[in-house]
Amino acid sequence: MGKLQDFEITLNNNKTAYSPGESVSGTLKISLAQSIPCKAIKVNCQGVCGVTSKAHDTDWMEEEQYFSRSVSIADKGTLKEGEHSFPFKFLLPATAPKSFEGPYGSIMYRVRAFIDTPRFAKDYKVEKPFSMSNNINLNEVPQIHEPSSSSVTKNFSYMLVKNGTVVLKAKSDLRGYIAGQIIKVSAEIENRSDKSTGHVVASLMQKVTYNTKKPTIDLRAVAEVEGPGVKGGHKGEWKEQIIVPSLPLSSLTSENLIEISYYIQVYLKYPEVSLTLPIYIGSVAVDPTRACPSGPVPPTPVPRSGSNPAPAPSPAAATTDSAPPSLPPRTNPKPKPRPRSSYVPPSAPPAELYPQLPSTTEYNMEIPKSPESGHQTAVSPNAFSYAPGLSFRQGQNSNNTSRNRERSQTLSASSPVIQPPDYRTSPYPHEPPPSYDDSFNT
Repeated sequence: MGKLQDFEITLNNNKTAYSPGESVSGTLKISLAQSIPCKAIKVNCQGVCGVTSKAHDTDWMEEEQYFSRSVSIADKGTLKEGEHSFPFKFLLPATAPKSFEGPYGSIMYRVRAFIDTPRFAKDYKVEKPFSMSNNINLNEVPQIHEPSSSSVTKNFSYMLVKNGTVVLKAKSDLRGYIAGQIIKVSAEIENRSDKSTGHVVASLMQKVTYNTKKPTIDLRAVAEVEGPGVKGGHKGEWKEQIIVPSLPLSSLTSENLIEISYYIQVYLKYPEVSLTLPIYIGSVAVDPTRACPSGPVPPTPVPRSGSNPAPAPSPAAATTDSAPPSLPPRTNPKPKPRPRSSYVPPSAPPAELYPQLPSTTEYNMEIPKSPESGHQTAVSPNAFSYAPGLSFRQGQNSNNTSRNRERSQTLSASSPVIQPPDYRTSPYPHEPPPSYDDSFNT
């Protein structure tokens, strides 16, 4: 056996299952036939999770460590021959998940011991596994008291010919159970076709997801019950019970490498129609007398019409008794109505309905000069009107008005006013009217 005859880890009271928050204590026993040099003797407590994509593969692709705590029980020196005992103690974290062992990964806890020897010497190590039994209080899960229900409609066909539809409805009495409890499942089948359906089956399914780069899902039926089918044109109800076996608890978070979930699958063998009812598996049973954690807030009572409830006292009135009573706010008196009149003044249409006409300042046109004097001839702005009813804005002051009058008089004195020809004496429509040059010469 060599120098090392006994190297063993013993847990106190031979305990192998712990809960989060408890302490793991034990003793490391070493029995030597000869003295050996050592650099250190360490004891480590570790919780780790590993997953892989191949079944029962020992090389993990992804690894997650929950905690790792070490203690040194011996320093550098020589460990003499004989028996040695070193006690140790570790405190487990309160958030450690439950132990799990699956084909594509595991969650394990262990206590390891190392004897670190000098160079070119043989190192010694040993480990002791233990399990973690986490607790999940189902009363803390939202909507756990409500039943889990679902429904589905499937077209019923035979030889590629549609004969009708089948409506499948199912529900469970609760959404959370513990090991040993009974799940009450009820199903309602409405066959709207001429053919009979196959048997109805309810299975308790376990779904384990191993989160790698490409997640692996392990799905298996834990328990199963079966019932009869329904004839064509009939409606049937089916009730059954499923006993929950000892199972790993459900995962309440999706942050771990291994996620465990459960649901009840209700399906017909013919036609192929199925539905799922999600449930939780915990360690503390649902208390029907306990209020749901996500219950609705009770509404504020509203007084009925006709009742005069007493107003609630304000905080200021409750703290100061000597303060004068506050008066209700005054309301402003309504103005007297104006006397009506039969005359309604005209109102202009809104400005946005009509485009704004350009002003005289926008027309920078040169006034023609007189050939005799060489000065510019004053022309009235109305001479540039190009449409009926269109006029340019006149000046507001009196100087502009008088200046415009002088310009118009000068224009009338310098050039004679040409009147348009009178077409009333023309023999039109027998003959065409005279041209503009002929009428001007006449």
